[in-house]
Amino acid sequence: MKTFFACLSFALALIPNVAAHYRFNSLIIGGQSSPEYTYIRKNSNFNSPVTDVTSNDLRCNVGATGAGTETATVAAGDTVGFALDTPVYHQGVLNVYMSKAPADAASYDGSGGWFKIYEISAVTDGGKTITFPTDNASKFTFTIPSSITSGDYLLRIEHIALHVAQSVGAAQFYISCAQLTVTGGGSAEPATVSIPGVYQATDPGILIGIYYPIPTTYVQPGPEVFSG
Repeated sequence: MKTFFACLSFALALIPNVAAHYRFNSLIIGGQSSPEYTYIRKNSNFNSPVTDVTSNDLRCNVGATGAGTETATVAAGDTVGFALDTPVYHQGVLNVYMSKAPADAASYDGSGGWFKIYEISAVTDGGKTITFPTDNASKFTFTIPSSITSGDYLLRIEHIALHVAQSVGAAQFYISCAQLTVTGGGSAEPATVSIPGVYQATDPGILIGIYYPIPTTYVQPGPEVFSG
């Protein structure tokens, strides 16, 4: 019986559903959601995910540049976040990264180093169940590290949907980048990774079947969270 329901869940996940896709289209600052795509770079692929972890589109999504995007000013240590146009539908995990721009955020292409500031992983219990705390969330908030240096940054959020991730290249990355000017910072220089480059398509948290057999553990993709 367990096998039947696991297979049924997997089959339902394969049914195409455009409405199931979601976009991070609003930056949350001062506890309020900004008008959509004011401070967030607008992508050109509507609500389709990125699936190639070697593509430069993994940085900020397809066609997303700083042209026409405003830059929000926040203080180091502030709580900020992203709101979605529709709640998260697919089972998956969340990562948030920052990358310091060499000059202004609007002209930065994200080719420099990135450090992770927040994550929400899957919850496992040795193979009995696997659950995803991001399910049905309509916003995510987190803190800008108080010790990072002042300046312009890209703030990048990704939700990695794992509902069909049992084959290579099938995990779906829902991505947006916001443009920030951080004030009142410190002197910390976190260790960084490159995007693309941080992931391989065969990483255990990216290439994974979540239905049957149920995973006994889950390995969150990417580096450790910088907590400075």
